[in-house]
Amino acid sequence: MRSTLFELFGQPLPAYFTLLVLGFGLAIGLAQRQARRFGLDHDTAIDLGLYALVWGVVGSRLLHVVADGYFWDYVHLCTDPSQVAWQVTQARCAQIEGVWDAAANVCRPAERDCFAWAAFWRGGLAYYGGLLAAGAFGLWFLRKERFPIGKGIDLVGLVIPIGLFFGRLGCFLGGCCFGTTVDAGAFGAVRFPGWSPASESHWKRGLLDAPHLESLPVHATQLYESAGCLLIAALAVVMQRHKRFDGQIMLFFLAAYAVLRFVLEWLRDDDRGAVLGLTTSQLIGVAMLGVVAWAWPKLRAAAAARAARPASATPSP
Repeated sequence: MRSTLFELFGQPLPAYFTLLVLGFGLAIGLAQRQARRFGLDHDTAIDLGLYALVWGVVGSRLLHVVADGYFWDYVHLCTDPSQVAWQVTQARCAQIEGVWDAAANVCRPAERDCFAWAAFWRGGLAYYGGLLAAGAFGLWFLRKERFPIGKGIDLVGLVIPIGLFFGRLGCFLGGCCFGTTVDAGAFGAVRFPGWSPASESHWKRGLLDAPHLESLPVHATQLYESAGCLLIAALAVVMQRHKRFDGQIMLFFLAAYAVLRFVLEWLRDDDRGAVLGLTTSQLIGVAMLGVVAWAWPKLRAAAAARAARPASATPSP
């Protein structure tokens, strides 16, 4: 774990957010290059990528606030900080400038903070929220710019897994999104240092004597997902060369990532929302698979009908 990647002008840059932005930057560059290659407006591809970054952060932060189990903490931070209980040691409470509640043996915020919910740079981003927000805006933007929507979303589907690859590397360095405990000699087992999200979680559950101790061995779910996204990206590149209809690459990505994420959610052990025994991401993934199952045959049939239509029957632009 390395929460700070490096310093810029004397200011530490968080590893997670730095790699997230790096991944987005690379994805935007690849989308621009592919747009130019296919004879599309590459400037629109760049604009779409930049807007997607903004809306992706907004959407992922909002889903975290609403669905990851911290909603009332954010509310109470603004309305009544005395109702917020941080389960940390007394020494740690002093370090984060909190107020120690000896009666309850917990740390309380020292003052109100009505904007804590918006502090995305502190961590706490739920990917699917970003996908939904950026996707909704992206469809509107492509239509507004009169950019071929099917080709546009395929460009996005081609590069998103590259961005996710870097983003999950950032998660690993930041220590978030950690996995369930596993035998030390098992494949993929890693330990995170003291005061990491994993060690704090293990201490709260009585698995460690103190949060400053190294965590128990856990699944490196961040690296599993990073590798899975790299594989999805490679398969998407191959599919791009043989695709049968516009929108196929995006649908493939949505389905492949939904399956990957659904499986990995069983191995994750960080705090996440859950309904009916499934996490928020699993429920959204199931919905995504339903959308893919509905849209794939319709788009394929529409493309086949256009290909079979005589040239003379095709209306002139």
